[in-house]
Amino acid sequence: MSEISVDLHWHRTVPALQTGKYSGEHVVQFNHGNEVQVDAAPDYGGDPACTNPEQALVSALSSCHMLTFLALAAKASWPVASYHDYAVARLGKNPKGQMSVTRIDLHPVVRFDTGFQVSDAEMAQMQDRAHRYCFIANTLADSVEVNIL
Repeated sequence: MSEISVDLHWHRTVPALQTGKYSGEHVVQFNHGNEVQVDAAPDYGGDPACTNPEQALVSALSSCHMLTFLALAAKASWPVASYHDYAVARLGKNPKGQMSVTRIDLHPVVRFDTGFQVSDAEMAQMQDRAHRYCFIANTLADSVEVNIL
C-alpha cells in the first residue's frame, strides 16, 4: 500500500500556552516544498487569510472526486474540457454529540468539447461511480452528497 505524508510545523509565539492567548497558525508542507498557511476556522479564532483544516478536508474530497471522475471519463472516452466544483462543508454535532464535519456537498459542473454531450442519467451514473471509487469519500463514509448541476 502507498504511504502519504505531510510535514506540519507550529511553534509558540507567546511566553506561555494559555487558553485563548496563543495562535494556532502553522505551516503544512507538501512534498518537502509546497507550503500552506493553516489556522483554525475564523469562528474559532483563526486567521481568515489562512486555510483551515475543515477547508483542507473539503479540498481533499473535492480533488479526489474530480481526479476519480477524470480517470473514469478518460476510460469512457468522454472529452472533458473543464471541471468546476463548489464544495461546502457543514459543521455541527454528530450522533455522539461531538463537533464534526457532518456533511459535505459537492456541486460538480462538467463541460465537454463542442459537439459532445451525455444524458443526465449518464452523468449521474459517472458521478456516482466517481464517488464510490474516491479514496477520500470512502474514508468519510455517508457524510458526502454529490449534487450535479
